Amino acid sequence: MPSQSVPYRLDPSRVRSEFIRLLPISLFVVAFGAAFGLAAVQTGIIPLEVTLMSAAVFAGASQFAALELWGDQVALLPLVAITFAINSRHILMGASLYPMLRDLPVGQRYGILLVLTDANWAVAAQDYQNGHRNLEVILGGGAVLWIAWLVGTLLGVYFGGLIQDPASLGMDMVLGCFLLAMALGGRKSPRVLLAWMVAAGAAMVAYWWLPPHTHVVAGALAGGAVGYFWLEKTPA
Repeated sequence: MPSQSVPYRLDPSRVRSEFIRLLPISLFVVAFGAAFGLAAVQTGIIPLEVTLMSAAVFAGASQFAALELWGDQVALLPLVAITFAINSRHILMGASLYPMLRDLPVGQRYGILLVLTDANWAVAAQDYQNGHRNLEVILGGGAVLWIAWLVGTLLGVYFGGLIQDPASLGMDMVLGCFLLAMALGGRKSPRVLLAWMVAAGAAMVAYWWLPPHTHVVAGALAGGAVGYFWLEKTPA
């Protein structure tokens, strides 16, 4: 793990390079943004509200889930509960980034988390495992993904017939394959492999037996428990 003795300072040139690094995957985000924009206007939300929702919320799965509860009478508590369940993984993602985030000024620390996604977190986590602190990918990569989601939403709102069902083209598998590649690119010690297996088993059990969307949190907690009880040896 990298040393934490030196305060972290964001490098603007690296932010730009990470923006470009995640540009390819952002193209698939555009497709899903278009699907959301189309679904939202079909639900009855006006285009301006749809655009503002994507710009301010920036949470794809939660936004799709919100559409299922949308209507003349919005059930607020179920909406909050579903959104929390889907996004609760961000609690663990933020905790895993804390060794780097704590070295940033408070304003930068919380501001950078506004564009935290699965994709840029996976890259930052892999780089950290390999001994490099890389919060620039959270900011730069998150910015390009946010822009892609917003552009996709606008395309869906105004040109919704372009891609109505990205999953039919296999685009729903892109992010999963990307995250798997990030995981396989990290270290593969017995401790890490055991954490993967325990997390996968717990996630599958939760997927079959627990309420929707809780399998992500269950798997993360189970894998994290392995890391907590099987600590790495600190080099002398």
